[in-house]
Amino acid sequence: MMCIRLLLFCFVFFVSLSVVWSAENSTADSQACLECHDGRQTIEVANTGLYADEEQEKRPLTAIVPKQYNSAVHAKMGCRDCHTGITSVQPPHQSGQPEHKACLSCHQKDATGMEAIATHYEKSIHARINVDDPQSLNASCEACHDSHFFNIPKDKKSQAYAEWQLSIPKLCGQVCHTDELDDYRNSVHGTEFLQKKNLKSANCIDCHSSHDVGGTRLLAFQLQSPKNCATCHPLSFSTYRETYHGRVFLHGDIHTAKCFNCHEAHKTLRTTDLKSRIHPNNRLKTCEKCHDGKKFFAMSKNFLFFSPHARTEDYAHYPEVFIASHFMFFLISMVFLFFGLHSVLWFYREWQERKKSAECTYVDLRSLGLDSDQQVQRFTLGWRIGHLAFALVVMVLALTGISLRYGETFWAPKVVELLGGVPIMGMAHRTAAALMTVIFFFHVFHLLKSIRRNPHFSWFGPDSLLPNWQDLRDCQNMFKWFLGRGEKPRFDRWSYFEKFDYWAVFWGIASFSLSGLLLAFPEEITARYFQGWIFNVAFLVHGDEAFLAIVFLFTVHFFNNHFRPSLLPPPNIVMFTGLQSLESFQQEHPLYFERLLASGELTHHLRQPPSPLMTVGSKALGLLLIAMGFVLLFFVLNGFIVSI
Repeated sequence: MMCIRLLLFCFVFFVSLSVVWSAENSTADSQACLECHDGRQTIEVANTGLYADEEQEKRPLTAIVPKQYNSAVHAKMGCRDCHTGITSVQPPHQSGQPEHKACLSCHQKDATGMEAIATHYEKSIHARINVDDPQSLNASCEACHDSHFFNIPKDKKSQAYAEWQLSIPKLCGQVCHTDELDDYRNSVHGTEFLQKKNLKSANCIDCHSSHDVGGTRLLAFQLQSPKNCATCHPLSFSTYRETYHGRVFLHGDIHTAKCFNCHEAHKTLRTTDLKSRIHPNNRLKTCEKCHDGKKFFAMSKNFLFFSPHARTEDYAHYPEVFIASHFMFFLISMVFLFFGLHSVLWFYREWQERKKSAECTYVDLRSLGLDSDQQVQRFTLGWRIGHLAFALVVMVLALTGISLRYGETFWAPKVVELLGGVPIMGMAHRTAAALMTVIFFFHVFHLLKSIRRNPHFSWFGPDSLLPNWQDLRDCQNMFKWFLGRGEKPRFDRWSYFEKFDYWAVFWGIASFSLSGLLLAFPEEITARYFQGWIFNVAFLVHGDEAFLAIVFLFTVHFFNNHFRPSLLPPPNIVMFTGLQSLESFQQEHPLYFERLLASGELTHHLRQPPSPLMTVGSKALGLLLIAMGFVLLFFVLNGFIVSI
């Protein structure tokens, strides 16, 4: 045991001795250096071109003032900790300053233990070889940090820290970025920062960072720049993100307008400044830099009324956007409030009756001589094809539209990449919109043709899809039944909620088509006849109507047709086969059943059940469409939550 203790003592002793000797040796070396480099002597040495004007043959010896050095961040280090290449005490020792790699060997991690400063610097534009002088870098560590005297005050509220911050623009601009410094001095940022000493205003490292300085022409830097602006201007970034420019920017479109394209990078001026790019007198010229009729559609004076930062809550400045926004909010709220309550109460009521086996057959089919195996043709082939085509087109529109709208979600970039990028996705969206319009008008034409052929058709009769007063009474009675205060209303050919589903499509087509046309043909139609604020309104209505349609279709519509307790398990395949069982038909539409039975027309509507293959195929297709609808619903709800 004594031997072990003795060995341990000797080990600790010699390690401590070596550390002390190293420290003393380092200090001794430093003292030897300071005999010449203390600044008290006037010594000139040959100029290597690294420290001063290359035209001068001699230069003053670098002075290391002990008092300044002792208060610097490197005070505890010896000279040879950085100047590792020195092999002789006789000048010129080894030529030049310590290479930047000497700094990087220590600065592997910052004060918080995050990613290495060395890693950030080596990725930056400063660490690249200078084009004009291949023997040097664009900016070494020493170019920004005087390694002997550099020190950032720790107290961020102190005067010393404020003075250090105020020195940053001069540091960046005095030698290297002189033109940028001149522009910055006269900008709104520079005026606030340098003249008014407002430290909250942006300086160089706020936008370009300290070590991870990117080239301003690089894609990565340009795509990051609006987010840098957002740290100080979150509201402006939020409103920018709601425009087409902002949404395609989130998907990496380098050609779209970003903050510096309109406001300039270093010459940023207030809107009221006559020299500002965004002053009303100059705004059209600014927009025409992109919208010159070649890269993008040409501009006109009407575009000057478009606002890239319109706020929906600001009636004084953006009354049209305010009105449109509040109208859409009211519409969406009322629809979801009414039908949300409607669906919840309906589910509860049917579930209770299902547990009590309360469902019954209104008419004894056998006593009427009807074969219960036969089914009623509810929808013709044209209706079914139109419904399927419309469903697929709507899903394509939904996927391409919400992927653009909710670009900050985890799934949107992946969907955009899968679809081939924003341009291809936009083409798919417009193609699907055109197909939806064709399907819609084909349906209207077919419907009017059928009405014309029916001499007994009445516009407000039981076969009409037009709403009437009976629908309102049925709705009232339905809520009474929900609450157990009355009998379930007996519906004819179309129930009030089926009519709402049907006419909601007309409303959706009208709002989608109108707003979509305004956005799709900005120069040909919109700017020719309307002022630019119509783009703000059209974009808002288009997006909100899409949200309303997607959420309603894949919640309320799915519930009404697939997820009511009386229809479980899903899917309900009536719309795919066109056929409905007699029992279900008389329960869902008893007045229509009785009307057909009394007139003797029921037998004309009876068909044999669909084949097993048709049934299985319809169920598979129904489940696939329901699954796709739920995926889109998740995307929309996730995007809505993220955007709040």
